[in-house]
Amino acid sequence: MNHEKYIRRCFQLASLGAGKVAPNPMVGALLVHKDRIIAEGYHHHFGGAHAEVDVLNQVSDKPIPDNSILYVNLEPCSHTGKTPPCTERILSSGIRNVVISNRDPFPLVNGSGIKQLREAGVNVTEGILQMEGELLNKRFFTFHNLKRPYIILKWAQTSNGFIAPTPAPGVNKITWISNETSRLLVHQWRSQEQAILVGRGTVIADNPRLNVREIPGKNPIRLVLDPHLSISREYHIFDNTVRTMIFNAIKNEVNENITWIKVNDKAQMIPAVMEKLYEEKIQSVLVEGGATTIRLFLETQMWDEARVFNAKHEFSDGISAPFINRKPVSCHEINGDSLLVYTNHSSG
Repeated sequence: MNHEKYIRRCFQLASLGAGKVAPNPMVGALLVHKDRIIAEGYHHHFGGAHAEVDVLNQVSDKPIPDNSILYVNLEPCSHTGKTPPCTERILSSGIRNVVISNRDPFPLVNGSGIKQLREAGVNVTEGILQMEGELLNKRFFTFHNLKRPYIILKWAQTSNGFIAPTPAPGVNKITWISNETSRLLVHQWRSQEQAILVGRGTVIADNPRLNVREIPGKNPIRLVLDPHLSISREYHIFDNTVRTMIFNAIKNEVNENITWIKVNDKAQMIPAVMEKLYEEKIQSVLVEGGATTIRLFLETQMWDEARVFNAKHEFSDGISAPFINRKPVSCHEINGDSLLVYTNHSSG
């Protein structure tokens, strides 16, 4: 039996839940009999049926053939959360062969699902395409293993290395560096992450909405670093349309959809923010600027991925873009922009 082929199909199905299932992981499942897929399922949205239940629902009106194999990319849960334990549904179905890619790092599962199945006489094969499975659910694994969100840094820079032009006194005007297609892609990224983060300088200079407007999708939670609370209330981040968290050194307060969170150690703001986001169960953050904020993440090694748009045009002067002293893992052309992707192997 070609286990890898079917686990890869689980990965494909699981990815259909991207941006919809957090803080749960993306999971796909197959039911296979005599080397033929007889049912497929995946976790569609947070609070909905898990992948194992979804696939078994496809065959609930007929007996499951003997020697069928259930493939699932993540260990079935054995505890009651938003839904009942998947292990109970598997056992009641009569399935006696289960193949998985990864153990679930969530403390309430982490091997207990496999143990429960095996103790009930189910043959469990694990570790199939394990590294690919971890990559698929990199946000989930980072959150549980490193006790912080998965951090994606994003910026656009000119061909001569500027992230923005030199600010003109009294002028608040956005100067686009990347092209329209690249900006559309960024809105897709926003819809896939739980939160988006910027520093006070970006808010004051650009007055961004930090939401998803160009494509259908869920708006991320807005996170702002504003140590001295210098952002006035007329900016878009205070419009109450999206949950917003303001990290500062002055106060704790909640007002409608806005939460101010006091961080006592300004010198260690990024680690303190990561600790708070872990408490809030926020598993992924897209950091969109500005240069000073991005450098704080680079300096503390609290980042996992960087996505950098290189545009063809130049500024005669401006704010220097952050610098990553390593080679990109990939490069993509997007209507004239070059998208360079970096990964941080020092973050763990």
